[in-house]
Amino acid sequence: MSIGAVLRTGGKPSRWRSLRKPVLIVVDARSDCAGDTLQSMTSTSPCPIPPDAPFFIVMNGGSGRHDVNEVQQTIRRTMAEAGRQHTVHVVTDASRLAAAARSAVKQAQARGGVVVAAGGDGTINAMAHATLGSGCAFGVLPQGTFNYFARTHGIPTDTEDAVRLLLSARAHPVQVGQVNDRVFLVNASVGLYPQLLEDREAFKQQYGRSRFIALVSGLVTLLRQHRQLRLRIERNDEVRELRTPTLFVGNNLLQLQQIGLSEAECLDRGMLAALAVRPVGTLSMFWLMLRGAFGRLGDAENVHTFAFRRILVKPRWPLGRRRMKVATDGEVMRMRPPLQFGVAVEPLMLLKPDVEEAVA
Repeated sequence: MSIGAVLRTGGKPSRWRSLRKPVLIVVDARSDCAGDTLQSMTSTSPCPIPPDAPFFIVMNGGSGRHDVNEVQQTIRRTMAEAGRQHTVHVVTDASRLAAAARSAVKQAQARGGVVVAAGGDGTINAMAHATLGSGCAFGVLPQGTFNYFARTHGIPTDTEDAVRLLLSARAHPVQVGQVNDRVFLVNASVGLYPQLLEDREAFKQQYGRSRFIALVSGLVTLLRQHRQLRLRIERNDEVRELRTPTLFVGNNLLQLQQIGLSEAECLDRGMLAALAVRPVGTLSMFWLMLRGAFGRLGDAENVHTFAFRRILVKPRWPLGRRRMKVATDGEVMRMRPPLQFGVAVEPLMLLKPDVEEAVA
């Protein structure tokens, strides 16, 4: 039984499905994703944006398969037709993206403007990291390959349509995940998944950006030997030690629904969803990948899932205190453990449709 079912028991004694053997725990009713909405990010009302608020747009010139000049022209033309002040800063060096994001936030704060990210999920992550807690509204012009964040919030992937949405939308509170001091809007992970992302980026550099290339690179990664992590996970008053090739934490409704995790519904209650895989062979990993592609990963025997608001993850020997590879929204970095995953205290105020429908 997954923790999604556990959380719906209203605080009665339930079993946390372990990678080894089940342990009897008592679920805190305050963390019931079907009940208390006190910490839900969706409880705050949307806010209108002043009609003369300027837009400070940072565009990643290397995101997705779009023509940079064409996208710029579309943005400028649509903004000009509406008579809105705006600036477009194109970043061609990824190492300068964080600095460009901080600069855009400072300008938006000084002029009561809106910070806008034009790029894929990684670019949006960097911009959101700088914007969170600044008091500025946040907008998105999706330019990536998967665009999970934009699609789950009903933001059009067509550039002109997305710009027109910025001009009319209200700012809605959106839940932000954190691992230590880094934010994530879609997912964060350790172990095999960060390695898969690094391999995928290498394939993209050589063969181009497409979902097919991403699939092929994933298959190649699974063919290799992968190390098993020994992790100690502390959640509320419970502690669990497990062995797994990867720990994946999701904060995106569309992605979690696509792979078939019942815990996706808990995101609307201010929680995150976690997934860990039992130590299995290559063929079993391929089978799990196929189940994920068909939306059946959550109920697989070799998968452990649970919802939470905050967990502390500590690696056991041989990692010890060494830095671990951590992926946040497709970007890989190294962090010193322990790793604390949780929901940010403050939401991100996102410009999006009042009634959203995830874009398939």
